[in-house]
Amino acid sequence: MHFGPHLLLAALEGLVTSAVLALTALGLSLVFGVMRVVNVAHGEFFMLGAVLAWAVSTAISGHPAIGFVAALVIAPLLVGLVALIAERLVLRRLNYNPEGTIVATIGMLYIIQQLALTFYGPEARPVEPPFSYRILLPWFGYSGYKLSVVAASAILLVITWLVLTRTKIGLIMRATQYDRETAQAFGIPVERVYAGVFAVGAMLAAIAAVLIVPISQAHYLMGQDPLLLSFIVVIIGGLGSLRGTVVAAVLIGLSDGIVSMFFSPTLAKIIATLVVALVLVFRPQGLFGTTSR
Repeated sequence: MHFGPHLLLAALEGLVTSAVLALTALGLSLVFGVMRVVNVAHGEFFMLGAVLAWAVSTAISGHPAIGFVAALVIAPLLVGLVALIAERLVLRRLNYNPEGTIVATIGMLYIIQQLALTFYGPEARPVEPPFSYRILLPWFGYSGYKLSVVAASAILLVITWLVLTRTKIGLIMRATQYDRETAQAFGIPVERVYAGVFAVGAMLAAIAAVLIVPISQAHYLMGQDPLLLSFIVVIIGGLGSLRGTVVAAVLIGLSDGIVSMFFSPTLAKIIATLVVALVLVFRPQGLFGTTSR
């Protein structure tokens, strides 16, 4: 292939990365934006979603699509339940103290990781995609499933935007984000809002993992890169900004795909880190974030 087809292939791969990264980073951004909690264990919720997707899909016989759809429903719900328990037993007892929750989520990271190693094992295991249709382009064929991941992510992002901006639930979340004490004074159950947001953030990461695991493989250490890239996206886009999360995820995903194709994955990570440093220096609130008062 010449330069044009290579560039198109790299851009398509970058879009897939962007789609998964946007969902994962959105969960991290929601948790920090509403709760002011830096969830260091967010990548492990991603990993847990992938591992549970493998467990569910392999436990269900028949067409791969049946097991995949079941995993897409069951895995995020189970991860959300784990997040709810963690919020109730750990974060709430710390009164959501920023320093304490960082240490606590680091501990959660190692606990989830070691539990996965104990019960799942160190092997990387594949999940069969629900379909294997290939779309024929002028220069090559491309996986229809990968394009479906981009479409599914876009639909989920639009749904999230509608919930945050057009529903009473979104209004309550925004009120809690802006002023916790005032929200409590108006009768908003802040602790229940926090629990729901923490669970939803974990479920978004789990959905992203279920979508990507047929392309990659489920592994107990697979949460490290999504966590790092999610932090990069959130810093660049702006904490709590859905638009910033999407734009930053597309920029990071496309640059990662294109630079990795023509140069090296290491250079792509270096560029992403450099962009983060520049944003922190010249616009600490992120591209679409607002300056705190």
